[in-house]
Amino acid sequence: MSKVHNKVAQSVNVLIMKIKQITLLFIVLIVMQSCDYFSNPNNKIVKILEARKKMYDVKDNAFASKTEVAYYDSIINNSDEGFFKLTNELNKGNALLKLGKEAESVAIIESAIDRMKKIDGKDNPKSLHFLAIAYMRLGEKQNCVNYHNPESCIMPIQKNGIHTIRQGSQKAIEIYKKLLAINPDDYESRWLLNVAYMTLGGYPSEVPKQWLIPNLNKDSGYSIKPFLDVAVNAGIKGRNMSGGVIVDDFNNDNYLDIVTSDWSLDGVMHYYQNDKKGKYLDYSKNSNLGLFKGGLSMIQADYDNDGDIDIFVLRGAWMRKYGRQPNSLLRNNGDGTFTDVTIKSGLYSEFPTQAGTWNDFNNDGYLDLFIGNESSDESYPSELYLNNQDGTFTNVAQAAKCDVIAYIKGATAADYDNDGDIDLFLSGMNKRKILLKNNGLKNGIPQFTDATDQAGLAGINVMTFPTWFWDYDNDGWQDIFVCGYQYNGSIAGEIAMEALNIPNESSKMYLYHNNHDGTFSDVSKISGLSKTVFAMGSNFGDIDNDGFLDMYLGTGNPDYKSLSPNRLFRNMGNGKFADVTVSGRVGNLQKGHGVAINDLDNDGDNDIFIEVGGAYLGDSFSNSLYMNPGQNNNRWIKLQLEGTESNRSAIGTKVKVTFKENGVSRSVHRVLNSGGSFGASALRMEIGIGQATIIDQIEITWPKNQKKKVFKNIKPNQYIKIIEGEDTFSKIDLKRTSFSTAGAHSPLCI
Repeated sequence: MSKVHNKVAQSVNVLIMKIKQITLLFIVLIVMQSCDYFSNPNNKIVKILEARKKMYDVKDNAFASKTEVAYYDSIINNSDEGFFKLTNELNKGNALLKLGKEAESVAIIESAIDRMKKIDGKDNPKSLHFLAIAYMRLGEKQNCVNYHNPESCIMPIQKNGIHTIRQGSQKAIEIYKKLLAINPDDYESRWLLNVAYMTLGGYPSEVPKQWLIPNLNKDSGYSIKPFLDVAVNAGIKGRNMSGGVIVDDFNNDNYLDIVTSDWSLDGVMHYYQNDKKGKYLDYSKNSNLGLFKGGLSMIQADYDNDGDIDIFVLRGAWMRKYGRQPNSLLRNNGDGTFTDVTIKSGLYSEFPTQAGTWNDFNNDGYLDLFIGNESSDESYPSELYLNNQDGTFTNVAQAAKCDVIAYIKGATAADYDNDGDIDLFLSGMNKRKILLKNNGLKNGIPQFTDATDQAGLAGINVMTFPTWFWDYDNDGWQDIFVCGYQYNGSIAGEIAMEALNIPNESSKMYLYHNNHDGTFSDVSKISGLSKTVFAMGSNFGDIDNDGFLDMYLGTGNPDYKSLSPNRLFRNMGNGKFADVTVSGRVGNLQKGHGVAINDLDNDGDNDIFIEVGGAYLGDSFSNSLYMNPGQNNNRWIKLQLEGTESNRSAIGTKVKVTFKENGVSRSVHRVLNSGGSFGASALRMEIGIGQATIIDQIEITWPKNQKKKVFKNIKPNQYIKIIEGEDTFSKIDLKRTSFSTAGAHSPLCI
């Protein structure tokens, strides 16, 4: 009978899905014909998203956990006692965990395991894995989540991060010991056993010797001063699921604000405005941004050249056919509010995506938009929208030969061959990495060709996620970083093997050095970056003002067992990178998504903001704002660039800063953009110059026509504004703000 019930449930599920799809069409038609639809632009996308959400609550949507619980209930209630029923009880327990109902999850899984053992007298490893992670998450919820503090879940876990409610981790330890007795090569259980001991203050001394993973509390040989998470004290409260972040100045007061998104169609955007006094005020409602739901990633630009930073929200990532959600172009009105102009602008489409990049691909002084979509069961071609200079866009991807069909997870743009035209690099989950060279215009449309093979990049035959162009060695040529990824299943086993120096087949980080001739060389191993990380949100910046770009990577995947610390790598300036996560105190074990790296307190060094939280409601977490204490007394220069002939945001502008340090002349090269493909840093330049006491010259190459402008003998440690076409610059004075740590350990029960 149970198999029959299963088939009936599946048939009913398919029928419900079809009914919802038909219903959605009627809802959209009604919405589009209503007076309110036309009178309030923001309601257009809001109502369409509400309609979209109603059709996603079906069993075959991997992220519809409420429906998943109901589905398993329907089977359990119509099945006789036996392995089939008990297996579905285990599945229900796992679904309850996704909903954040940890205690219920533990109870139902324990009951099913006990009854299974009575039938065959054996422990089932798969069932024990379910129970162990349910207990682990229960411990996290009771400690890191409900009583969140700056040390919560920071690996190595210590001081106030140690769990005071110990049951969850204690029970998990018992189960992982049992699993390792069954299978000593279970590296996933070994990793999680070590983490569980750490949450109780028992690492490494109490970990059984045969299961110990040593040195998880040590860096790779180079240490930095620790950062401090001040998010709660700065006013950034609450929890969210996975999402994106933009750090930028949205109200033109020169102080950096923060915008976050939540990928769930139940989760809203948040706008935190800097009050210049050490607090962020939640203006989500007043700005209208709180109306908009969904969006795993966001990117910003002044698309209409009116002097205000606008926002583009990318939706539907990972959801395949359920990712048919519209993106949003949110126009900054300059009065503290935003208006959705997606339909009006011609940017409305419904392809699953999180990958997009703003740049001026046809060099007309207006920013264009490339969107890389996620083709899987269905094909969703990439889109290239050229700016019509009147607030609207036209999709020319097919004519431009960049209508790529792939499962694209990252898109980044730069002039990699220094020919004055903006090129594209695409990262993806179907093992395709694509370099598209811009050959210039034909009938006003840029013409791209696939240069992947020619450039020597065709050998990256692994799944990859975040990516970016950057000049990590300051030679004036853009290099490529792309990080391997694994979406399905736990990554804990691979992380353990990496820590134990056991060879494994997992994808790594990949760094490609620009050879100045249109080709790239893989320098991943010699740079020290051929490591297993599984990054998602990530970005780069200069944390110690030595002029070399460092990077911070958010890690994980949807699986609850994928507990891996987010990672910080310092550029050593000699072509190598050092892992400084442990000493930097930024290795949060929770799922790391959008990252932005900027000087948020105006003290001259780069701080880190990361959106933290997983794919399921039960995996939500608090975001982190890691304040840099200052690593040394290195000097710096900040640049606010404004295009006049070029796009006003000055995206794509090349900057060369030349100075003498310890009697030796050297240069730092930068290109203005928001950084990596998942997380957006401010559209301003923060450039470290080491110990230099004077900047010999700053050379600006504006993107529209490659015109150069040189400024000489500039004093360091100041923020200056340079406008295209002007011979002088102006100084911007910013007040240093202090994000108080008072009350940093107060409970955050939400």
